[in-house]
Amino acid sequence: MKRITLIVFVLFALFFSCGDNSSRNIPGNLKCEHLVNPLGIDTETPRFTWQLIAESPGVEQKAFAISVGTDSVQISEGKGNVWESGVVYSTTIPAVYAGPALQPFTRYYWCVKIQDNNGGWTKPSEVAIFETGFMGKAGWKGHWITDTYDFNIKPAPYFRKEFEVQKKVKSARAYIAVGGLYELSLNGEKVGNHRLDPMYTRFDRRTLYVTYDVTPNLKEGKNAIGVLLGNGWYNHQSTAVWYFEKAPWRARPKFCMDLRITFDDGSEEIISTDQNWKTALSPIVFNSIYTAEHYDARLELPGWNAPGFDDSKWKKSMNTGAPSQNITAQILHPIRNVKEIQAIKMTKFNDRNYVFDFGRNMAGVTKLNMKGAAGTTIHLKHGERLYENGHVDLSNIDVHYRPTDDTDPFQTDIVILSGNNDEFMPKFNYKGFQYVEVTSDKPVELSENSLVAYFMHSDVPPVGEISSSNETLNKAWQAANASYLSNLFGYPTDCPQREKNGWTGDAQINIETGLYNFDAITVYE
Repeated sequence: MKRITLIVFVLFALFFSCGDNSSRNIPGNLKCEHLVNPLGIDTETPRFTWQLIAESPGVEQKAFAISVGTDSVQISEGKGNVWESGVVYSTTIPAVYAGPALQPFTRYYWCVKIQDNNGGWTKPSEVAIFETGFMGKAGWKGHWITDTYDFNIKPAPYFRKEFEVQKKVKSARAYIAVGGLYELSLNGEKVGNHRLDPMYTRFDRRTLYVTYDVTPNLKEGKNAIGVLLGNGWYNHQSTAVWYFEKAPWRARPKFCMDLRITFDDGSEEIISTDQNWKTALSPIVFNSIYTAEHYDARLELPGWNAPGFDDSKWKKSMNTGAPSQNITAQILHPIRNVKEIQAIKMTKFNDRNYVFDFGRNMAGVTKLNMKGAAGTTIHLKHGERLYENGHVDLSNIDVHYRPTDDTDPFQTDIVILSGNNDEFMPKFNYKGFQYVEVTSDKPVELSENSLVAYFMHSDVPPVGEISSSNETLNKAWQAANASYLSNLFGYPTDCPQREKNGWTGDAQINIETGLYNFDAITVYE
């Protein structure tokens, strides 16, 4: 009996010391298709990646096991009702989903546990998600719509649709595909913080759609959807040496949208685009991804994207064809206004002419806040250097522009004031600049705070860093990164002002710089 007791004690001690074979390391930074908890993916065999967060150096992955399911509680316990990978002896990632066919418009949960090179298994990771989109299986309910104008008309179009929500909403997703660029709003508020969506493609061969979780944007009772369309590279109206104005895909901007609402009782409703959506021209009287944007604040329509707006004078939309038959999910880090930058200096030449210095070169936009007499016309000329007399010099960046008239000056926004407190920031354009020269046709009073800059780029997370005792080396690294990000707008460009093109030479020569410093693989894919 004493011998049995001693054996049990020894086994008990072994169990709590190492017998459970449990590792204190944990899997972290879980991603699907290189993104954290992505929505609206179309990939039939998504890829899973993670990192092993180890307590001490020298710990490596020996094997892993992935669980995928539709029940988050089961997944938190490491059990998947859709797919179990089993133990996979591999030191590399990504791991590729190999379970039953994924269903469209479905939320999946997943976790991973890892065996390290000491033989211990981690506990299951935190639960991560991915959500499927159309998956090439489910058809769009909405029609492609546009307004009744051809591609030569300059003002950007508004579209709106009112609808009622009469039950408690469990979840809601907006799926929007666009030829051109867009801003989406619900009940008067912009949805998300993306800029310049969707990304540039060969539009007649591939069209991208974007998915949003709009559950918190809806309310019981009347709701309104607002969509503003811009030209982008789809309907290029500016003329330069590359003839984008003659592109075979060119057409008036158009879009297709499905708003899928799931209610608490399990029922669904889909609000889709059709000819009953109303449309009118917006105060954005011209927009060019290549040159600039023009805005007439006197034409503003307050509440156009909110419930209760009187759209009786608006026209009905027109059904049209899709830009291509290949409509796929946009799965990448979006463009955003990443950093706000204040002017470090304002030079006043007179009460009609000012120059703002933002202290650094960047790609992005500026936002103007001011009040002036109604009808006052403001020119905002963006450049990277100054003449000796202190005015903005564009001669190094307008060399490829071939304007047909003087109505579309290069990198120069034009704003016509309403007489109220006006705010303007381009929605469908960006520029390369450090200096902005403000010229007015009537006297105006500006301060350093009247104009603020935003550094825009694909918002790729930083993953690499250099820090040394040599400040010149540190600054060189920072400058290289700033240049890289200024040329990342959904695709790697050659420069953010005179060209904005996706030359593959520029892309490949800098890809190592990009991927050592940023998690930018989604952009390259």
